[in-house]
Amino acid sequence: MNDKFEIVVPTLLGLEALVSKELYRLGYDAKKTEDGKVTFDGDFDAVCRANLWLRCGERVLIKVGEFKAETADELYDGVYALPWERFISKNDAFPVKGRTIRSTLNSDRNSQIMIKKAIADKLGNKYGITWMPETDITYQVQFTIINNIVTLMIDTSGDQLHKRGYRQKSNLAPLRETIAAAMVMISYWKFEEPFLDPFCGSGTIPIEAAMFKRNIAPGLLRHFAFEAFPQIDKKLYEDIKEESRESVHTDVRLDITASDIDPYAIELTKSNARKAGVGDFINVIQSDARHIITDKACGSIITNPPYGERLSDTEETKRLYRDIYKSFLELPKWSYYILTSHEEFEKEFGRKADRKRKIYNGMLRCWLYQYYGNKPDKKK
Repeated sequence: MNDKFEIVVPTLLGLEALVSKELYRLGYDAKKTEDGKVTFDGDFDAVCRANLWLRCGERVLIKVGEFKAETADELYDGVYALPWERFISKNDAFPVKGRTIRSTLNSDRNSQIMIKKAIADKLGNKYGITWMPETDITYQVQFTIINNIVTLMIDTSGDQLHKRGYRQKSNLAPLRETIAAAMVMISYWKFEEPFLDPFCGSGTIPIEAAMFKRNIAPGLLRHFAFEAFPQIDKKLYEDIKEESRESVHTDVRLDITASDIDPYAIELTKSNARKAGVGDFINVIQSDARHIITDKACGSIITNPPYGERLSDTEETKRLYRDIYKSFLELPKWSYYILTSHEEFEKEFGRKADRKRKIYNGMLRCWLYQYYGNKPDKKK
């Protein structure tokens, strides 16, 4: 079997460039970067590494094929022509899900049924059977039909990659781990400098920061769909996991503080940090972000304060932004990176950002407002 294929990594909008950089560090060149996805060429080794190491991607999908279709017949014929037997055996399950956008074929459900039928017919003819039992390994088939272009993929991840495995519980509005990791990677925080998240919630940002600086693979605590695929040698993945364990930085000293006014958030953060293996690297304290006390001359604040949706009174949110600006004024040499969807954040905060970056938290448009204090010479 030729084990080279295209691999698609869906991303949240705004994180595509970061995923491309992550792939480059893993030894892969992105061949196409589009809104919400990055494509590169790889093999089953790449499937393992991408799932294990990507901090900002949402899934790792093997592209089976792509074609244009404007009618149901064209959809059926295009799907039937693809080499499904390369992956799916006669007893394997192949559920189908996906979406259609700006296409003649505008029904998700009807497209799903037609794709399922075409795959079943192709495999049935290939294996000489009239009924597919679907009792063995599950290969989740994903499709998109965008502007009449049909893309068929097989999901190798299972749960989305932001589900690292360390956050068993969360507060009411948890920040997705992929966004937290992106905030850390975008920042100029250096591991030898202090780090503070004064709205830590369930601890996602400081945990991702500690994992990033310690070089802990974000997928080490979880399982992936590909682990059941017979095409991937179990020893191959075990060797890759062992390699990742050996690459953890054990000698790095971190000055990371996670704080929140809510005592429940403090307990959540401590519990999640322990599960993530970084409990000894994060100082967790109960504190009010409006009254930050520190004797450190400079450092980085990376945080996700309430947007307004999480507070019953919008005026309370605006007052909070004004108050934390006064608090941050007491730290003139610190840099701070603040993620919020509030449209008038800069006005209420009282200062225009040195730079801002648009990031979508699901369908919610947010901005990462970046304020620079003592900027280091280069990123680390």
